[in-house]
Amino acid sequence: MAGEGPAVIFDLDGTLVDSEPNYYEAGRRVLEQYGAPGFTWEEHTRFIGIGTRETLEALRREHGIEAPVDELLAAKNRAYLELAAARTEAFPEMRRFVELLHGAGVPLAVASGSSRAAIEAVLARTGLGGPLSTRVSAEEVARGKPEPDVFLEAARRLGAAPGDCVVVEDAPPGAEAARRAGMRCIAVPYVPGTAGDPAFASAGLLFPGGQKEFDAGRAYDWVTGGN
Repeated sequence: MAGEGPAVIFDLDGTLVDSEPNYYEAGRRVLEQYGAPGFTWEEHTRFIGIGTRETLEALRREHGIEAPVDELLAAKNRAYLELAAARTEAFPEMRRFVELLHGAGVPLAVASGSSRAAIEAVLARTGLGGPLSTRVSAEEVARGKPEPDVFLEAARRLGAAPGDCVVVEDAPPGAEAARRAGMRCIAVPYVPGTAGDPAFASAGLLFPGGQKEFDAGRAYDWVTGGN
């Protein structure tokens, strides 16, 4: 399949689904449980696009939490899975984009900083699991975004050359990971204020207004029609 046409690799959180409120609430609960109350949404937005382990390592340092990071990770994953199973919604225009690509036979994958269990729960909840059966968690590679490992592994599993892949991302670390992987990128910033981030400058197609501006038809034409 390598070289036979495009393949599309989706980030999950904030790109396909609006899971950030669930991640924020899970993180807030865990920090409060370990003696660090008052975690705000503004603090959370600093970590959008960063893997859960790296996020917790930073918060553990900042708040002087003594519990090991693996314990915090397990607690946050438990809280998140409970929330995700109850209330995760796919962005409607992103769902349409997946359906257009799948209908045209374009190979698809999800590559996420989330845990494998979280990816499975979210795709099951939103009904997107069928077309997105190839999934890579940051748990399965050596380094998280902005390193390219998760995208390169997704390409390998799809049997696609990196240069034939298009990444769909909402956060600067993911756009940078796509650049390092040698892949084209569609950027749909989750936090509108990040649209001018230098990492998004490498994106071939940028929707500065985020999900409210994203157009599945335009993105589909860009992917299938070349640069």
